[in-house]
Amino acid sequence: MLEFLTLHPDAFGLDISDFSLKIAYLKKKQKGFHLASFGGGELEQGIIEGGEIQKEEQLQAAIQKTLKQLKGRKIHTKYVVAALPEEKAFVQVIQLPRMKKEELMSTIRFQAESFIPYPIDTVYLDFAVITPFHDHIDHLDVLVASLPRQVVDSYVSVLEKAGLVPAVLEIDAIALCRAVVKKGVSPIPLLVVDIGQRRSKVSIFSGYSVRFTTSLSVSARDFTAAIAKSLHVDEEKAEEFKHQYGLYAPEDALGQEVFQAMIPVATDFIEQIAKYLEYYETHLPHQHLLQPQKKIERIMLCGGGANLKGFPEFLTRALKVQVAVGNPWVNILSPQIKELPPLSLQESLGYSTALGLALRGAQVKELYDQSFAAPI
Repeated sequence: MLEFLTLHPDAFGLDISDFSLKIAYLKKKQKGFHLASFGGGELEQGIIEGGEIQKEEQLQAAIQKTLKQLKGRKIHTKYVVAALPEEKAFVQVIQLPRMKKEELMSTIRFQAESFIPYPIDTVYLDFAVITPFHDHIDHLDVLVASLPRQVVDSYVSVLEKAGLVPAVLEIDAIALCRAVVKKGVSPIPLLVVDIGQRRSKVSIFSGYSVRFTTSLSVSARDFTAAIAKSLHVDEEKAEEFKHQYGLYAPEDALGQEVFQAMIPVATDFIEQIAKYLEYYETHLPHQHLLQPQKKIERIMLCGGGANLKGFPEFLTRALKVQVAVGNPWVNILSPQIKELPPLSLQESLGYSTALGLALRGAQVKELYDQSFAAPI
């Protein structure tokens, strides 16, 4: 069937952060999907700050430019699944008595006034009922998300001015977990850490849903800046040293200097992660898993910063928790397919959120009525 005759045509994924754009477009195959188009571009400082668009015209132009410079096939669909900034979102799981679907929104809206840190009439509010992983329960677990109307409206405005049709707007942490959590379900709680170039975020995922998400103050660039300052080199050279040596402790003198320069940043990172491991133990015991899980025992690293050599092993030793690099292709490529994707695993880690958005876009026809997105 021709795309323009379909009721809900497919859509591509667009990940928008403060300093970059990432686009991914998946097409359905007989088994799994394939990456039809992808590309990215840097954003000038000041276009977006803290998740809020400051310069709509410049962002519009950047999106249009990136769409023209994609690798792979040209994207003909105007429908887009775009990310909304996690740092402006408020996400919480609440428990409610079983009730009819039409009663849920009014009940959630009433309860949300007590925990959303904005006046209720200034936010978009949406929810998704979480399927229990184990046991038939006598209540509902509901994932509630809200974002300020002003923030959402500005993203919609830019997308429309760029000639696009927002099919779904989604909090970036949810898209990320769709990409890296196999089949969208985990019988154990996971801490998913997205290490971006200038911003990092952490999410707790268990069962079938994200349970918590927040930002971290440590990013990949902080490691580079620490090397540059300590070794008195520019950031380009510091980036080269970072990738050459990583967080191993090599025997040569230069490697030792690079390693020691990164230790304070790595220690700060560890302290912040440890705080959220403790948060799980004290705030999120209600999971409906096969067995009660009092601690998070697995951490998954994503984002371009996850490529730092030795980082998983370094964190495993420090936190006494299994740490591994995520695979953003786990829900895209069929295990039977032997072909390699056009992006390497190292490159694709930086596209994890975009791939999660693209996966939603490829499935939009089937999932349209189950949309977990800020209302447009």
